[in-house]
Amino acid sequence: MTVVVPKQQKDQEYSVRDECRRSLEKLLRLADQQIPKDFSKHITDVTFLTPKDSDVVSLPCPFKETEAISALKAVEACAAAAIADLRYPSKRRKIDIDVEGATCFLFSAYLSTVDGMDKANPNVKSKLKDTDLLQAQSILYRRLSANLYETKNPGEYFHLHGSLEATTALNMIGLEGHRPDMTDYHECVDLIEKHVKQFSAEELEKLNAENRQAGVTCLKWEEFKKTKHGRTMLREPPWTIEALETTSPPVPFPDVKSPGSKPQILSGIRVLELCRIIAGPAIGRTLAEYGADVIKVTSPNLSDVPFFQVDGYSSIAPIIIIFFHIFYIKPINCPRPPTDAKLIHPDTRLNRNLGKHTLSLDLHDPTDRTTFETLLLTTDVLLDGYRPLALSHLGYSPSSLLALTRPRNRGLVYIAENCFGHVGEWAARPGWQQIADCVTGIAWAQGREGMGLSEPVVPPFPMSDYGTGTMGAIAALTGLYLRARHGGSYIARVSLVQYDIFLMQLGLYPAEVREKIKREHDREFFELRHCDSVDEVGRRALRSMKRVRPGLFEERMFCESWSVGFGARVKFLRPVVGIEGLRNGFCRSSRPNGFDGAGWEGWEVEDELVDA
Repeated sequence: MTVVVPKQQKDQEYSVRDECRRSLEKLLRLADQQIPKDFSKHITDVTFLTPKDSDVVSLPCPFKETEAISALKAVEACAAAAIADLRYPSKRRKIDIDVEGATCFLFSAYLSTVDGMDKANPNVKSKLKDTDLLQAQSILYRRLSANLYETKNPGEYFHLHGSLEATTALNMIGLEGHRPDMTDYHECVDLIEKHVKQFSAEELEKLNAENRQAGVTCLKWEEFKKTKHGRTMLREPPWTIEALETTSPPVPFPDVKSPGSKPQILSGIRVLELCRIIAGPAIGRTLAEYGADVIKVTSPNLSDVPFFQVDGYSSIAPIIIIFFHIFYIKPINCPRPPTDAKLIHPDTRLNRNLGKHTLSLDLHDPTDRTTFETLLLTTDVLLDGYRPLALSHLGYSPSSLLALTRPRNRGLVYIAENCFGHVGEWAARPGWQQIADCVTGIAWAQGREGMGLSEPVVPPFPMSDYGTGTMGAIAALTGLYLRARHGGSYIARVSLVQYDIFLMQLGLYPAEVREKIKREHDREFFELRHCDSVDEVGRRALRSMKRVRPGLFEERMFCESWSVGFGARVKFLRPVVGIEGLRNGFCRSSRPNGFDGAGWEGWEVEDELVDA
């Protein structure tokens, strides 16, 4: 596939819109074997839209994040248009990518509100169920168990990560799991770093492995590329998709009428989402935006980040914690709602549950396993957001799922998302967005090239989460397209590390653009250092962007609807993709985890959203 991109003269201002085209061309080369040729005819229909005065860099970082996510959204849109060709009379469809919206998509959890309160508002907890069961988020000292610190070797850094539990990581470096006396931000950072400095990165890696923790040594891009895992991952495309079986027949898209005056390409498609945090649930959120019925499966007995549920992200899904070398499945002792249950009670997780239904199941309970397998019988797409083999230990490997669904004679699309990738020596390691950003060199580039420091700094916002989620959505759309055309079942694999590699392969902004970013944005942002938390980095970045790029925060960028589950109005980002003749948008508002009964029938449609 070829994209014609105008050459940018040296004396011209940097154009984000033009660089989106170049990034799309690069992406098409890197992922060529993963993208059906039938998608190519739609590439020429893509337009990257920017307001006349907004064709400029918005984020205070040296990476082409806006360009990367815009290119990915363009491929996503082409996949959607190709599906539309199968479902509806074929025609030339104009495709618009809102570049400002794509930028906002990278930090959309920070933009969503419930009852007018955003993620940083301390009063928002009144609208959210407390899912931080182990207080790894709500207690500052424990929260900072997930942070970047210098080791005993000057200039060497390690990202400690206590995940949603904290105590194990703190104990690992000789600290108590709880310190009620430690309430000051700087004192907490200093205390934890003092203990991290008792170890080298090599020693911490050993402790990390022994304790099954998610920490990682912070590498430069050049260093990552020389590691065995880095060399393996550099040979991988941004995402992969392959056939699991080829004997099941082609499956036409369901003959289901979409709500509203325009059709949605995934109306009638059913998705089971077993994921956590942001990247995996972003896949489900995107499929819901195209009209799919998505059920998120979660446990109320596992810790989570409460606010991320607002906009369709986060969530710990099929009740799996990889902990102390075993899979520990916590029981659910609450009554199961009837299959025709209506929306009844307020709960949590605004952002990540947009457009979805949510269900609590304990996959060790025979009754709940039966419920899960009954839902699976009519599922088209299954999303797995865990480390390789995690679901296999519960008896739900891809081959097992195919065996369970074989009687229906209809293929399944299986999407696997993780941190480090699905091949290579680090594939089974646990990880988060900050972990991927540290191991691939993103953090070092943010601090060094982005801020002029001789130390790494985690970048603002969980941007690799959103990029990975978009890659997963592309793969899901591709699998559904291939199933409809050729039959069979498909497995696709995406990871945070693969997204970061793609981002680094685009190159950093030119030096003059990076200098302009430093001149425009708040000095306070560039005073950050390696040990400043992801919360502090995000807070300062957001404040600076509101001053420098106020257009990103205007009401035109958002939708709003009433959430029965939260008992309040929820505000969220408008769709980034627009395809002529089709509707791209949610059919229902966000809701708490575990809010609905088990079933695919009788789902509500909210006119306020459909008619928006």
